[in-house]
Amino acid sequence: MDLDFEIRLKEVEEIYSEDLKAEEITNYLAELKANVFVGELSDNDILVTSDTIVWHENKALGKPKNYEDAFKMLQSLSGKTHEVITSVCIRTNTKTDTFYEVTKVTFNPLTEEAITYYLDNYKPFDKAGSYGIQEWIGLVAIARIDGSYANVVGLPVDKVYQHLLTFVK
Repeated sequence: MDLDFEIRLKEVEEIYSEDLKAEEITNYLAELKANVFVGELSDNDILVTSDTIVWHENKALGKPKNYEDAFKMLQSLSGKTHEVITSVCIRTNTKTDTFYEVTKVTFNPLTEEAITYYLDNYKPFDKAGSYGIQEWIGLVAIARIDGSYANVVGLPVDKVYQHLLTFVK
């Protein structure tokens, strides 16, 4: 977006109530991440935090715990459609705006060999749903997406840009 920015990292325990579903989870987590910066923002700071999950068969698939968990996630996505949900929280000292984007992603059927190849070579253990659409699996295994590609990569940049415009007016 050709914006100057600074990355500030803080540890946040990403725990949420089991009562939350879909975008309620990502909205909560994006706001939780923003809340740790309350009191630290200068008057000119605009904070952007986000969270992404894969929503499949009425449950959230976050980052895998280990190789086996990643393998099971990809097996469950094989030949099916799921949703990638990203929530973004934009905050200043005087305003907060939380919004989300949903993209539907359909996988072709995946063989065990393809899943093993992908996990061994790309190690997507830091990615919600155990995959990165911008990697090998996105090129060979994703049959269709309905919505924002950037959202599946990890941030709905076009939507973030539009919301940021409301902060600078």
